[in-house]
Amino acid sequence: MEKQWTTLQTQGKEITLIGTAHVSKVSAQQVKEALEEIQPDSICVELDEDRYQSLMHPGQWEQTDIVQVIKQKKTGFLLANIILSSYQKKIAKKMDISAGAEMMQGIQSAKELNAELVLADRRIQTTFSRIWRKHSFWQKCKLLTSIVFSLFDDEDITEADLEQLKQSDMLESALKEVGDSFPVVADVLIHERDQYLATKIAQAKGPKVVAVLGAAHVPGVSALIESGKLADLNELDSLPPKSIWGKVIGWGIPIAIVALVCATFLNSHSAGWEQIQSWILWNGTLSAIGTLLAGGHPLSILTAFVAAPITSLNPLLAAGWFAGLVEASVRKPKVKDFENLTEDVNSVKGMWKNRVTRILLVVILANVFSSLGTFIGGTDIIKTFLETVF
Repeated sequence: MEKQWTTLQTQGKEITLIGTAHVSKVSAQQVKEALEEIQPDSICVELDEDRYQSLMHPGQWEQTDIVQVIKQKKTGFLLANIILSSYQKKIAKKMDISAGAEMMQGIQSAKELNAELVLADRRIQTTFSRIWRKHSFWQKCKLLTSIVFSLFDDEDITEADLEQLKQSDMLESALKEVGDSFPVVADVLIHERDQYLATKIAQAKGPKVVAVLGAAHVPGVSALIESGKLADLNELDSLPPKSIWGKVIGWGIPIAIVALVCATFLNSHSAGWEQIQSWILWNGTLSAIGTLLAGGHPLSILTAFVAAPITSLNPLLAAGWFAGLVEASVRKPKVKDFENLTEDVNSVKGMWKNRVTRILLVVILANVFSSLGTFIGGTDIIKTFLETVF
């Protein structure tokens, strides 16, 4: 078998990087052979603590407290995590191998060789949060659309395709396409993590260190280690501050809406009541429609209708959170829903059927449609104000 290893000599250490395709049979076998041959002091794997626990305890999905997920505002993060897991599992199923087999091999070999195991990657939630905060509103919409379309892409991927991805020219081409469409994603998902991985690997104990990485990271990590340009991990673990404009708009819109309604009331009580009615109907109806489209329970739909006109006036609240909590209460997820998560997320029917993803969809769609209702209802209030005052 051709070796896919990159060996570096730096600061008295021998560091070996093994590029893998994450779901390739060849990758898992290659990791085993490399570690047995090198006998390293430390083995670094491209995992963080959360993904390590998920890999070691695959049934932990069943312990997820969906109510706490909603309260902690992590519905988007959980859905993104499920989508990523589903994508890897789908490819692994075609290859007849467990997703993350090469990482499991690294963990197992660390035990067998009595080597120190280093979880070298940044927390996935931090990575997602940094990507999200660095995008504008419209960029977020474009990114979400791209993710949704890729979710239902059923194009076959062969083992040969996966092995081809290990060739640097193919890799550079793929990264260039990502960088052209979403430069921030490429920067945070690839380049920042290259810095993080390189630093953790370089700091690993012992004269012999082996790192098991996705093939996409090997060129960048290798260059950083050789140059000695290590990163400040605290900086890479921090989240960019939220834009001041987000706060200004978040509070500015409801304040403006209330001010316009009050000003209209001073001129015409009937016009003022008309504005309030319009606000309630647009916000409540559209949020309820979003909940309905998500397959929500009638009580969840009613909750969205009642909550939306109120929560739209407070940027600290969201109609979807209340609708989602009601959905989680009246249709509590069962063990089989968690067991089938990564399968059900591959189809619209599956996402509607699965109680976990349906709750997440209720939260997301109720909020999205409530925002649309805020825009339309706000426009109607402005129109009525202008007609009344002028």
